[in-house]
Amino acid sequence: VQLQASGGGVVQAGDSLRLSCAASGGDSSGYAKGWFRQSPGKEREFVAAISWTSEYILYADPVKGRFTISRDNAKDTVDLQMSGLKPEDTAVYFCAIGLWQQPLQTLPARYSNWGQGTQVTVSS
Repeated sequence: VQLQASGGGVVQAGDSLRLSCAASGGDSSGYAKGWFRQSPGKEREFVAAISWTSEYILYADPVKGRFTISRDNAKDTVDLQMSGLKPEDTAVYFCAIGLWQQPLQTLPARYSNWGQGTQVTVSS
């Protein structure tokens, strides 16, 4: 399964963006999914994860209350709605398939099938 993230762009602080991650070449709807981000010179950082039923959702503290993860298993997509964007949210955002269903994982090593990321740039 290949994942492709899209929806990034250049926005002002306080703006919103919606990222989408589409799967191809197989069915990943039965797996947990996660969003991560990486800035230059920094390690890949967990952002949010969602179980395959959407029953369980986990957010990193820096994005709680501002980002919302959701999925559509019929389309095999997972979205990340980002609101109240801050300059520190600037990064390349990646989606991936979780190797564990429960509990939701935050370590990049617990994910696979990393797609090409999408750049999000937030200017002040």
